[in-house]
Amino acid sequence: MEKPQIISHVQKPVNYTLFDTKWIPCSAKFIVLGNHARGTGAFQVYEVQHGDVKLVHDIEKSKALKCGTFGASSLQQRYFATGDFDGKMQIWNLESMELPVYSVKAHKEIINAIDGVGGYIGEGAPEIVTASRDGAVKVWDPRQKNDPVATMEAGEGEDKRDCWTVAFGHAYNQSDRCVCAGYDNGDIKLFDLRNMALKWETNIKNGVCGLEFDRKDISMNKLVATTLESKFHVYDMRTQHPTKGFACVTEKAHKSTVWGCKHLPQNRDVFMTLGGNGTLNLWKYTYPAKRVKEDENGAEMGVAGTVNLLQNVMMSTQPISSFDWSPDKEGLCVCTAFDQTLRVLITTKLNRV
Repeated sequence: MEKPQIISHVQKPVNYTLFDTKWIPCSAKFIVLGNHARGTGAFQVYEVQHGDVKLVHDIEKSKALKCGTFGASSLQQRYFATGDFDGKMQIWNLESMELPVYSVKAHKEIINAIDGVGGYIGEGAPEIVTASRDGAVKVWDPRQKNDPVATMEAGEGEDKRDCWTVAFGHAYNQSDRCVCAGYDNGDIKLFDLRNMALKWETNIKNGVCGLEFDRKDISMNKLVATTLESKFHVYDMRTQHPTKGFACVTEKAHKSTVWGCKHLPQNRDVFMTLGGNGTLNLWKYTYPAKRVKEDENGAEMGVAGTVNLLQNVMMSTQPISSFDWSPDKEGLCVCTAFDQTLRVLITTKLNRV
């Protein structure tokens, strides 16, 4: 097997703190979000052209922007949903950025994470999920103003934990869908939105920085959880044991915080992890010979596979804050770091792993 190479193609310094980046589907453009020192939000659109990166739009918003997603938008509209430091969730038409097409005070505190489904990815209604420092996870239908369609939060008298990350999955038909949330105390909770029930929970003894299903639009297959102290966990989500839950393989990475994970759109078994030490690690998951076995009582339980490090590269002296693969061009990707630099990268030989 030939080793993929991660090549830094273009580096662009900016004058603000970078928090998130997303490719605009079916284009050579991407968005970066961040926070100016004066507390306002940075919203920039760049285009990759002729081996360089050109700034196309530079918009300043009143509040710092933390996260964004295209997941609930169609390819025709390509509306972009953002979460800000003030707890607002807003949806923007990139052709007309003066005012949002949708705005709601979603949370009392900063929106840490956002995800979308039912637009160009996943079956069913368009929905956006937000996670906040206020401990709540809320699901929004952009066609419905003001009120969330679902809220998952601590009950009366229970501890409210800071929710750091959230992800949609299992959106493979019109009615099934789930949301997975990760918290500062190591809790991971999987909510079944069809039955409005907690399907599974576990604790990985470490703040959960990132969660991502290998695909949102298939029956749950794999889930990666990344943590504060140099570990990530890959869960096989096909078989849930009544007491032991989902089978899992755990791997040490980066010798620092693993800020997040992004699966390659063209191959769900390949994913990149983002290091607090400024490194990117490219991994491949290999399934076991049999994914299911029976325990001593005859109950089915999953069998975890293995992960192999394909490549790792030092990108920055500062943490990698976000990363996104181009959905259209295999291997093209963008990452941001806390050194106030965005980097367009090319990962080669991915079709040979």
